[in-house]
Parts: sequence; C-alpha cells; structure tokens
Amino acid sequence: MKKKLNDKLTLYKTANFPFCSKKQSNKRYQVTIGIGGNLGDVKKTFDKLFLCLMKDTRFDILMSSPLLKNPPFGYLEQNYFLNGIIAIKTNLAPNDFLRNMQRLENRFGRKRSFQDAPRTLDIDIIFFDKKKINTKNLIVPHKDWANRESVIIPLEEMKRINK
Repeated sequence: MKKKLNDKLTLYKTANFPFCSKKQSNKRYQVTIGIGGNLGDVKKTFDKLFLCLMKDTRFDILMSSPLLKNPPFGYLEQNYFLNGIIAIKTNLAPNDFLRNMQRLENRFGRKRSFQDAPRTLDIDIIFFDKKKINTKNLIVPHKDWANRESVIIPLEEMKRINK
C-alpha cells in the first residue's frame, strides 16, 4: 500500500512495516531506532533486518512504523531514502546495543565513505529508554531528531497505529 503525503513524501506499508506485537516483553530497556537506506532493494533490506531482529533473543520488537520515502538532506545528489522506526526492548546496555546495530549495518553492506553518503542501511538510536547520553560514540536522544521528517512522520504514524 502506498499513500502520497505530498509531492516529496510517500508512506509505504509492507509485510513488516507497520507491525505491532501482541506479546509482552520483560526486557529492561525500550529503544527506538530509526532505519534508513537508499541503495539496493531497501524494502528487502529492511525486511531482512526486521527478521534478524525478530530471531535474535536479545531483542523483542514492539512495533514498527510504515516506511517513508523522502528526499535526502546534507548531500543532495543521491536517490530518495526510505526511512522507518522500530521500537525494541532489550537488556543490552547502550554501548553494547550500539555495537550490535553497527554489526548489522556492516552485515547489510554499509560503507561509511563520507557524511550523508548513500547507504544500504543506516541504523540510528533515536531514544534509549529515557536516558540522556553524550559521549564520543553515542548521543541519545539522537542529535536533531525533532527536525527530521524521516523520524517525526514515522513516529506520528506509530502513535496513530497504537491508539
């Protein structure tokens, strides 16, 4: 399913986006991640990521948003991005969680050539429970999240689904 929001923004629904779990999780931390990509078959990459997270006992997926197709920012000479949000519960500490997400990015072919470069998969930690973290490797809440349509619109869609 596809819903055009305006001439630059389109929402897509796929098999795993949106998703709402019916199971309760007893894991300690609730983490909100943003996912994005604009190289290769991004919907397929997102589905594979979703299944990897689903199979991994360290994570319980609570919900996911529909996917948003939106223009790039920063470096503009590239394809539009698909972005989404996944809410997860985990017992991993923030830095361990970050390392696991970076491993997944690498597994799906992420190359870090320059800032805002095209990518197969980008995973950002938007929120980690209610923690505020500001270290060299990790800033939570994610810097500038509140000004990004690629985060705001999927979060709003999740709220709508969760009502």
